[in-house]
Amino acid sequence: MDKRLIAAALTVASLAVAQTAPRGAVTLEQATQEAMASNLDLAAEKLNIPVAEAREITARLRPNPVLTVSGQTLNLLGATYSPATPLGPNQMNIHTDFPFERGHKREERIAVAREEKSLVELGVREVMRQVIANVQSAFVDVQQAQENRSLAQENLQRLESVVAINESRLKAGDLAQVELDRSRVAALQYRAAVQQAQLQLDQSKSQLQQVMGRRRKTPSFEVAGELRRGPVAGTQEEITRLALTRRPDYLGDQQSQARSRADLRLQLANSKVDYTVSTEFTRQSAWGVSGNSVGVYFSMPLRIFNKNQGEIARAQREIALASARTNALESSIETEVDKAYRQYTVSQRLLTSIETDMLAKARSVRDTTEYSYKRGEASLVEFLDAQRAFNDAMQTFNDARANYARSLYLIDTVSAATVSGS
Repeated sequence: MDKRLIAAALTVASLAVAQTAPRGAVTLEQATQEAMASNLDLAAEKLNIPVAEAREITARLRPNPVLTVSGQTLNLLGATYSPATPLGPNQMNIHTDFPFERGHKREERIAVAREEKSLVELGVREVMRQVIANVQSAFVDVQQAQENRSLAQENLQRLESVVAINESRLKAGDLAQVELDRSRVAALQYRAAVQQAQLQLDQSKSQLQQVMGRRRKTPSFEVAGELRRGPVAGTQEEITRLALTRRPDYLGDQQSQARSRADLRLQLANSKVDYTVSTEFTRQSAWGVSGNSVGVYFSMPLRIFNKNQGEIARAQREIALASARTNALESSIETEVDKAYRQYTVSQRLLTSIETDMLAKARSVRDTTEYSYKRGEASLVEFLDAQRAFNDAMQTFNDARANYARSLYLIDTVSAATVSGS
């Protein structure tokens, strides 16, 4: 799909959410964007990129020539050159060494630095993938906590309305005091449930803001949007294939192989002998007479013992190691996709079952029992049992919705759909 169409779709979706969201509430897209800009772990990882760029600059540098200036047999200690002394005439030397690299060492250093930079960039994308996954998970936690709080508040309102009716019935002499006390105790229990749900919501919001990179938590922080629904686009095999083409950690292992191969070429180049061409200017003077001379030198090390065998062997072993890690990660990714797809399938089946079989029946039993209790045709125990069964069903429903949303985000994470365009 064209990137402009995707951007337009995201814009329309964002506007639709904004229209139904509370003012100032944060959508998942906004939370993700803020995390990309402010998350401390990601910010630290991004600093590796300029470090890699600096190493590439270093790799491009050529070896410097060496200048040596020396003075020999100088009359600094009072001794002079004469036929009666073994000293030589005063001598000054200006010596320059010009090293010449062979074997394309500079080009291979640059190639290694480029491969390392690409590896660092993939490392940043991998951290981005993990940060996005953390944001999505924390966002779902907040959404689930909101649903649970709303459920607890609804239950409390129903119990308080029952308590109000019981107080009226007690005044009318139609209810015993113990029945009113029982309903009040039940209301207190649900009031405690509301407080516990609020605490869980506050903790979830704090965790989400932490993942987003906010150092100071905002008490009025709110999120917008419904729990994610909808089917997965693609089969398990297609998701696995996509994961193996765009997962930054898998691409990073492949990049490690490329980097190791470039390092091997560099070590082979380092085994080549470098030449040094030198020039020397000499001036000698004694008894008022002076003379100049020029010398040219050529030097090279004799590769008798050290032929860079160790570094070449190391680079070869690292190629094999990177290949083994790539194979292991490929198997691990296939397992991750399998687990994520199974979680998605089970979550979808469970959510559908709860919606079609459990939820409506539990609500009907609760409403019917409540109506009967208010008319005096059912006992408080029966009403509380029906209310408790409905609450359990709704809690299960909220958990199933959250788990289904998590399974969808997990498939996005394992297939790297969240960073495929970066």
